[in-house]
Amino acid sequence: MPSTYNTSDFRKGLKVQIDGTPYLMVEMNFRKPGKGTALYECKLKNLIRNTVVDRTYRAGQTLEAADVVEFTAQFLYKQMDAYVFMNNIDYEQYELTEEQVGDYAKFMKEGLDCQLITFNNLPIAVTPPNHVVLKVEYAEPGAKGNTATNVQKPVKLETGGEILAPAFINAGDWIRVDTRTSEYIERTSAPE
Repeated sequence: MPSTYNTSDFRKGLKVQIDGTPYLMVEMNFRKPGKGTALYECKLKNLIRNTVVDRTYRAGQTLEAADVVEFTAQFLYKQMDAYVFMNNIDYEQYELTEEQVGDYAKFMKEGLDCQLITFNNLPIAVTPPNHVVLKVEYAEPGAKGNTATNVQKPVKLETGGEILAPAFINAGDWIRVDTRTSEYIERTSAPE
């Protein structure tokens, strides 16, 4: 991996470092005005704070490469407000705070394989799979005769998280949930 990237290397998905902070290039547009040098308009996502900034670079400028590594890690358990993960290859353990896990906490079930991101060997973020299968711990009983598919109610998942699900979902059901949107996908059978 190069230690710096020239503007000609800029592309979506590049991980760069600005002022000691890792960023992911989420968008890059090349613009050549009538006069002057070419411009590279970039949207950069701060991998620690999850904020997005817009930056414009002139042709020939460079950005430092970020020492960011992404790998599969298994969620082991939650201890106080720390979430403990284990690298599936070298069995190294990493702790993330509740703030670093964010909204994904409601989908963290022991044994779940996630993508863990480290910067300078320190964990900074985690991404669960796009879809997870979880058991419904609690759901209000559906009203008799209310079989309309668009009627939704809050349900509590085995992880403690809450989402909206159709009225026909009951406690004890297994459901597939989209972790990116926190939306119910379908009722399913128990995982193997």
